[in-house]
This record gives sequence, structure tokens and C-alpha cells, in this order.
Amino acid sequence: MPKAQETAVYTHGHHESVLRSHLWRTAENSAAYLLGSLKPHMRILDIGCGPGTITADLAERVPDGRVTGVDHAPGILEQARATAAGRGLTNVDFAVADVHALDFPDDSFCVVHAHQVLQHVGDPVQALREMHRVTKPGGYIAVRDADYAAMTWYPEVPGLDDWLDLYERVARANGGEPDAGRRLKSWALAAGLADITATSSNWTFATPEERSWWSGLWADRTLASAYADRATRGGHATGDELRAVSEAWRAWGRSEDGWFAVLHGEILCRKEP
Repeated sequence: MPKAQETAVYTHGHHESVLRSHLWRTAENSAAYLLGSLKPHMRILDIGCGPGTITADLAERVPDGRVTGVDHAPGILEQARATAAGRGLTNVDFAVADVHALDFPDDSFCVVHAHQVLQHVGDPVQALREMHRVTKPGGYIAVRDADYAAMTWYPEVPGLDDWLDLYERVARANGGEPDAGRRLKSWALAAGLADITATSSNWTFATPEERSWWSGLWADRTLASAYADRATRGGHATGDELRAVSEAWRAWGRSEDGWFAVLHGEILCRKEP
């Protein structure tokens, strides 16, 4: 049997159309459920940090503490370091890590945070066990993940149903679970976590600018990212089918009454003191 961490790959990759979304993310729009628990002295581990925008925001909120951002992809960490340096932050560092087997001692961090990570890993329960292990007693494990099947939009442009079906098939073929948001509490219980607060929140794209941005990045991602390559190489879609999905995104983006909501599940778990 392969190791758990070898059973999943990051479906999106780090094409510009993907980073367009990642660089937009902030602590406010992606980790609001956690911010009220932060204290200035805390040491935080940010798992799956990507280009580091959320990591940098967290570092600004713990001026007397420190944030370590980790990612499984070494290449993206240079961009994360540049993000932190551009803000003049000195209380943040970055390293390569696998959430299934974190290279940190027990009880190392006050907060262990992961945004849009567990949907892409091979064994989310083991990932949560590792996150719990490196959290200090009294500290917090904070996880937020999208739930693709719960995403909803208007108008019902032909082709977006095809996009959702295709994305879920590609993600599951890569070893992930795209409907992770609804499963977070279940995974946390299976990992032995207690004192779990389960919430939800959403991103909504409805203004002309928001529709143009959201539809454009998905239209481009459908044709040019690692996701597109995996869709064709895996036999999930032809080039013509991808082009049709891409155009469906652009058609939705041109709709004056267009509205799209991305539901996220969230869990905030306090480790027993």
C-alpha cells in the first residue's frame, strides 16, 4: 500500500490562474472564524500556506509571537517569502512540510491553521491527528475547506453543471475529497479531537468586477492549469469539452444578474489543557 501522503496530489497546481485566487485571500475573508481567538504572543503554524497572504496577515496579528508557514510544494515558498518581506515582517518563516507527518515536536504551536488543505490530502484524519499533536495544550486547531457540491449559482448557464461534475471527478481521481467542508467535523471526531466548534461561511461573487474576476480565473484554469492537464491526461475530458466549460464560465461572468456562492465548512478545536 502507498503511504497516505502519496495518495493525493494538489489538483489545481500553481498556474497564474490559480495564484490569482490565492493572492486574493486574506485572514479576514478566509479565516475570520479564527481571528477572535488570537493573542499577540501566539506561535502559529499555517499549513498549505501557498503564496503567503494569509500567513502574513496572521503574523501581523501576533506581533509578539511567530508564524511558520509550510507547504508541500517548495517552489511556492519563494513567493511566500517575498510576500512577507514586502510587508516588512520579521516574525514569519517558511518551510517544506507534509501535513501527514509534520517535522515539529509535540506541543509546539498555540494555533495550527489550514485553509483549503484537507480537501486535497490523502488522509485528512491523519492530517488532523498531526495538527493536534503539534498543538500546545489549550491551543487551537483551525481548519476551513470549501464544499464543491454545495456551491450554487445563478443563472443556470449550460456548462457549469458539467464543470462541477468534471472537477469533482478529477479531484477524487487525484485522491482528494472536494466536498470536504461538510466532512470536517466528522474527520475531527475520527481523529479524536474534542471541544469542536463547527461553523460555516461563504464567498459571494455578484458585482460586475467580482463576476469578471471569478469567471475569468476559472475559465483560464480550465484550459491552462495543472487541473486542465490532469483532466485530459486522466481521460476525464477532451480539449473540446474543456473549451466548452471555459466558455460557460465566461458566459456566466457576462450575466448581469450573475451570482455565485462558495460555501465553506469550518472547525475550531481547542486541545485539552
